Amino acid sequence: MVYAPVQPDRSLPPLRINLFSDTQTRPSAGMKDAMMRAELGDEQNGDDPTVNALCQRMAALLGKPAAMFLPTGTMCNQISILVHCRPGDEILAHQDAHIVANEGGGPGALAGAVVLGLQGARGMFEAATLKAALREKRRHAPPQTLVAVEQTSNAGGGSVWPPALLTEVLCLAHDEAMHTHMDGARLMNAAVAAGAPASKMARHCDSVWLDFTKGLGAPLGAVLCGSEAFIDQAWRWKQRLGGSLRQAGLCAAACLYALDHNIDRLAEDHANARDLARNLARVPGLAVEQPETNLVFFDSSATGLTAETLARLLRRQGISVSTVGAYRLRACTHLDVDAAGVALAAEVIAQTVRSARP
Repeated sequence: MVYAPVQPDRSLPPLRINLFSDTQTRPSAGMKDAMMRAELGDEQNGDDPTVNALCQRMAALLGKPAAMFLPTGTMCNQISILVHCRPGDEILAHQDAHIVANEGGGPGALAGAVVLGLQGARGMFEAATLKAALREKRRHAPPQTLVAVEQTSNAGGGSVWPPALLTEVLCLAHDEAMHTHMDGARLMNAAVAAGAPASKMARHCDSVWLDFTKGLGAPLGAVLCGSEAFIDQAWRWKQRLGGSLRQAGLCAAACLYALDHNIDRLAEDHANARDLARNLARVPGLAVEQPETNLVFFDSSATGLTAETLARLLRRQGISVSTVGAYRLRACTHLDVDAAGVALAAEVIAQTVRSARP
């Protein structure tokens, strides 16, 4: 078995602290209650009042004229690419972007587009790097039609694009007659960390979306925003890809609840991430990256333990983290892990490293 998910090993102890991802969050009792009380209709016919309310609110939040509810963030990315690009077009994005590493080759498989990966520290790239990657417009070269950025950058350690850099990159793209797209999976984490409105961060983006299944704690759902013409074309692809829903207000209600209750509290996740990083930095052999938001990356190479080995040892003690390469691990704080849980996780990680070092 290569592609299908493997069910958990039943011999492992129950999870005590799940730092694998903020996608592991479970809907709270209040969120479930909001879902059960939601007014429903047929989303495909445009008469689900809860979906309509969510889309109107998200369009205002991100400063765009229109919005569309979708099941997943990956579908948001792929539909945006399908609207912006034609077969043979080239997308410029960071070499470690989610659309490059984590969406199954979707740009090529679905849109027939290729992605040119740009280099840059912490998942971001300079305008000068983008400028250097621009091709002469000739029939031998692929048309460069889209620049994509990720906010926050997952592979970059949950980094937040500085406003000046983001503006420079996106305005350069527009100057070169390219579309701009923001993968906003953790956009509200960035907004809370920077103390800036999400609409300001997305101002120069032709398309942008927000994921509700990460730090915002909903069971599923993302909202894609853009111009009325963009969203109109996006609906064609939503239909083609099977993303058109029926009584989707059941899930949209969870997203509305998240907007009301789970945005400001993202600051708690960021504080917990800083505490976790500070404690892990005291562990001999661990090299820890200073977090900007809720993602804590650390390197285990100096301990003699591979990332996979350390993660496996931790899981046997009820602690779950993810691995990113041979020696890089990631711990993700979220609403289901409080400060006490983070402190305990750091203690268990330290004990595990000390006892397991070769």
